[in-house]
Amino acid sequence: MLRYNLSHLRELEAESVFVIREVAAQFEKPVLLFSGGKDSIVMLHMAVKAFQPAKLPFPLLHIDTGHNFPETIQYRDNLVNKIGARLLVGSVQDSINNGRAVEETGANASRNILQTVTLLDSLEEHGFDAAMGGGRRDEEKARAKERFFSHRDEFGQWDPKNQRPELWNLFNGKKNLGEHFRIFPLSNWTEMDVWQYILLEKIEIPSLYFSHERECVDRKGVLLAKSEYIKLQDGEKWKKMQIRFRTIGDMSCTGAALSNAATIEEIILEVAAARQTERGSRADDKRSETSMEDRKKEGYF
Repeated sequence: MLRYNLSHLRELEAESVFVIREVAAQFEKPVLLFSGGKDSIVMLHMAVKAFQPAKLPFPLLHIDTGHNFPETIQYRDNLVNKIGARLLVGSVQDSINNGRAVEETGANASRNILQTVTLLDSLEEHGFDAAMGGGRRDEEKARAKERFFSHRDEFGQWDPKNQRPELWNLFNGKKNLGEHFRIFPLSNWTEMDVWQYILLEKIEIPSLYFSHERECVDRKGVLLAKSEYIKLQDGEKWKKMQIRFRTIGDMSCTGAALSNAATIEEIILEVAAARQTERGSRADDKRSETSMEDRKKEGYF
């Protein structure tokens, strides 16, 4: 039987709930960014707990690349209906159609980077002044520079040298007209914490996280699932593999991991033995050493 530090998880939960309530108290029009991935699911779960029995005082916003896993969209819609939340969807395809974004071409084309334009446009369209995201400091080195309250300028850009100190759980949400904040309630969580909390709270998650058979192609060490958005290159071929996903995103760049983990307990054991972070299988993060930080400075999550 797996064991976990209950007091540690409850301390993390209490901290995240406090941050979420601070957002609702300090900002006029906040929103919770929801991708259907495990981190946003845990964040939403705690947001529901923070305000129950009342409904969420803010809507959810999903930035839809149009290349999502069907299982993710089905899970998202079922969960939104279950908790009675208001869901807004920003469409990358609409951004392309309106000339706000340009579709990438070539064998490694992805819509992941195009989400930035759609996100910034959606925040401006609805007048949101704070957007909560499920980013964690252990995910990727650029994430470690974030505060709980991450200030963005009037262009939606992030300056890591201009972050405000956060002492004694005091969060400064003051901003000028046109500026906004990104809020990260899960900043102090690790991937292991997230999975142990899912087990503790018995949270339902998408089937993609569990081991299943799927046709994939090995592209420079990244296992990409078969879809209409992946075009085989010379010498490549589809091969049936027993895999699961550690992170869920755009099908064109989200890599799978070979795995037989079919339960939360088995996933936890697998994560404990892993030598690579979950974003290590994301093809878009391999484009350059600073790809994530560059995108964050431009307004990415």
